[in-house]
Amino acid sequence: MIHYDCDFCKRVLEADDLRYIVRMEVYAALDNTEADDDANDRDHLQEIEDILEQLDASGEPPPGEEVYQLLRFDLCAECRKKFLNDPLGRRMAQQLNFSQN
Repeated sequence: MIHYDCDFCKRVLEADDLRYIVRMEVYAALDNTEADDDANDRDHLQEIEDILEQLDASGEPPPGEEVYQLLRFDLCAECRKKFLNDPLGRRMAQQLNFSQN
């Protein structure tokens, strides 16, 4: 039997508890700043091949988490409310009061 925990408060979610799934996609914004007037004339397969050849020649590992991540979280009903009220955690960070040593 599969069991779930809330990824925020770590509470065990029982089978009859309502569980919410949060999916977040984080990816690099690769804006094309050049005017692409002749985009229809591009050979996309050749461009992909060129990129793959450059990656092979560089000897570096291919781009990974720096370019794309898909995150998934299970939340209980209470943590869902907290998440929707402050999805980026801005208010939480403001509530932390550090001393001015």
